[in-house]
Amino acid sequence: MKPSIPKGTRDFSAREIAYRNYIMDTIKESFATFGFEPIETPSFENSSTLMGKYGEEGDRLIFKILNSGDFLSKVDENLLAQKDSVKVTPRISEKALRYDLTVPFARYVVQHQNDITFPFKRYQMQPVWRADRPQKGRFREFYQCDADVVGSNSLLQEIEFIQLYDTVFTKLNLQGVRIKLNNRKILSGIAEVIGASDKLIDFTVALDKLDKIGEDGVTKEMLSKGISEDAIEKVKPLFRLTGSNTEQIEVLADLLKNSEEGTKGVEELQFVMNNVEAIGLQTASLELDLTLARGLNYYTGAIFEVAAPDTVKMGSIGGGGRYDDLTGIFGLKDVSGVGISFGLDRIYLVLEELGLFDEVEVAKPQVLFLNFDEAEVLDKLKAIQQLRSEGIKAEIYPDVAGSNNQQKKQWKYADRRDISLVISSVKAGVFELKDRVNNLQKSVNLDELITACNQ
Repeated sequence: MKPSIPKGTRDFSAREIAYRNYIMDTIKESFATFGFEPIETPSFENSSTLMGKYGEEGDRLIFKILNSGDFLSKVDENLLAQKDSVKVTPRISEKALRYDLTVPFARYVVQHQNDITFPFKRYQMQPVWRADRPQKGRFREFYQCDADVVGSNSLLQEIEFIQLYDTVFTKLNLQGVRIKLNNRKILSGIAEVIGASDKLIDFTVALDKLDKIGEDGVTKEMLSKGISEDAIEKVKPLFRLTGSNTEQIEVLADLLKNSEEGTKGVEELQFVMNNVEAIGLQTASLELDLTLARGLNYYTGAIFEVAAPDTVKMGSIGGGGRYDDLTGIFGLKDVSGVGISFGLDRIYLVLEELGLFDEVEVAKPQVLFLNFDEAEVLDKLKAIQQLRSEGIKAEIYPDVAGSNNQQKKQWKYADRRDISLVISSVKAGVFELKDRVNNLQKSVNLDELITACNQ
């Protein structure tokens, strides 16, 4: 049988890993600059930790892990006969792969609350899994690069996260990124003034799909969820709201003047936008997007989404928001938090399409020792040990060449790995060095070889 990997997963070559590490190192460096500290959590959690935290759609996309042993023997036969997977799953699966890093982080905060200092600023860069339909930029296994602050209600955190996004994309030389901003309180206020407060989640989940299924699709979904035609007609003008951020906020403030929660959302949004505008951004732009809802149940304030440059067809490359009581689901009340995530895999695809990886160097030896004479192997191994102690990447071709063809094979190996310096032989402490970049051949001692490797 031909070997394969599951749909929505990928293998990575050395070059691809080098590119990914370039992105991750850039993000990690920026996280540290902004004062975040790293943590890690297990790849899988108890199902009770994850289920019910992402809404109905999110729960459906969580990968469940079957219990070990003969798990079916412990399930009632009558229940099995019903063939109801929703009822059977809790009986045969007690753990699940993490869907994101935010809920595990909330669990971490509650579990370690006596060991951390609030406000707690953490970053986390680990893979997550979603049983989604694979497509360009959407995978079933992918990395998230998250930063969160818990224990502070201050809107200064929202401002800093926008600056953090801008800092990372500036370092990656990614121009034309748009940071979209909305506020969940505004969405609640809109639902209130159109008389659909009891359908807030259905309203926001449908609204979040506007760019994917269009106005007609959103209307159809809202109607299917019991939102009235009159309510939908009242909200439709917001789908086409235009003008500057300030002009849109003015229209919004007037629409929500009779909603206390909606008005508070407008004030929070205005505070963040005014301060970001006063400070300025280096590369990214900030824009208000009232259709931005993100289908996660736990956002309560600001909502972020980052759009790739218009020249690249790609979904969001980052997102996040404020969650005022996420830790409350684990028993720790009144701990406000806000966080963002970078979509590593989508950022990779964007940088690749725009040709922004030219300066990334793939890991390879600085010098290769060819293996033409078995009598020289020990001297070469001793030299390699000395080079490595100096921090120089060096290796020896493992197989001794017994013919001209085998020698050519070793030179071809150096070609394919693009290794600049090659040692063909060593006698009495003198190395025959080929500098393939400058097309020079010379005899050097060990100190001169070290100097050549460090140039």
